[in-house]
Amino acid sequence: MPKTADINLALQGGGAHGAFTWGVLDRLLEDDTMRFGWISATSAGAVNAVAMAAGLAEGSREKAREKMYKIWHAIYQAGVPDLTRLNPFLNGLVRPSQLTTHLATMLSPYEFNPLGFDPLRRVITDHVDFDLVRSKSPVELLIAATHVATGRARLFRHDEITIEAVLASACLPVLHHAVEIEGSAYWDGGFSANPDLVTLASESPVSDTLLVMVAPRVNTKLPTTARDISNHANRLTFNAPLLRDIEVITSVREACSGALLTKNRLSPISRHRFHLIDGGPITGTLNPETSLKPDWDMITYLHGAGRDHADKWLAVARSAVGRLETVDLAKYFFPAVDEGVLFRPATILKRASAKRRATARRAK
Repeated sequence: MPKTADINLALQGGGAHGAFTWGVLDRLLEDDTMRFGWISATSAGAVNAVAMAAGLAEGSREKAREKMYKIWHAIYQAGVPDLTRLNPFLNGLVRPSQLTTHLATMLSPYEFNPLGFDPLRRVITDHVDFDLVRSKSPVELLIAATHVATGRARLFRHDEITIEAVLASACLPVLHHAVEIEGSAYWDGGFSANPDLVTLASESPVSDTLLVMVAPRVNTKLPTTARDISNHANRLTFNAPLLRDIEVITSVREACSGALLTKNRLSPISRHRFHLIDGGPITGTLNPETSLKPDWDMITYLHGAGRDHADKWLAVARSAVGRLETVDLAKYFFPAVDEGVLFRPATILKRASAKRRATARRAK
């Protein structure tokens, strides 16, 4: 019988492509030896996180799996975020796959949706008891949204989790009115934390984190059309906060290796173990605009792909949780950066020497 393993989850946003994350969580919940600590999540990741937390608060992993299925099916049925039904003019003007491009260039959501209707609100409130989540969920939540006035991330923590916090985290400003909370306006958390790794690694009592990626890391094809350029710019924008966090983690680890931050509040990052399931190679084969059009065939395809990736990760990396990290974030996310720029030569030699000594100890 495998030992029980405690792990945090970091869930990236990605619109309808977040169905990949649903599949990952669906498979992980089947493994009774995996216990979940904190969940840092953004946008679609936040929807998955509150669905999972709501089911666990109701008393079982099976309820969490059922809750996620019901929410994703309701998202499909509601056509989130397809808002053409609200405006017959738009419905006759564009095909659904072209909706977002046209809305972003022609009208603001305050013009085509003056009442601020958001079908995601009904979907989530129909399935998530937020009072129960705040009082009984066994997982700690960090839901990221972007403060419009300053561009800074706000992390809504366990006692602050409401429908407004989730909607703020998933608020694409080309489609929805800003979400007002306590007198401040918020947009999609992907602009500022996608998801927040630094807070998770520095504050959670659990020392392992599994990052579930949805957006592709790279796009080797040069975008030349207006639509491709726009899609690529969006990908860069929403990946930037994650890359920033990884740079912070790398810098802290370098400093801690020189014993400069041994008692700093960020020093736990140097000992934190990271793991990764990357859905980017899957979602990268899809038209980026499909992330805004929840087609059930695509959703179930991504769910199946997420389950498959989680199954393979469990087979290969499950035993490392609690002992070793299974991904070098710096090398994985910055492969094209010269190591002499990213790391000082002395640090490289020190790390190589430490690895050799560790290998020798294990051999004995």
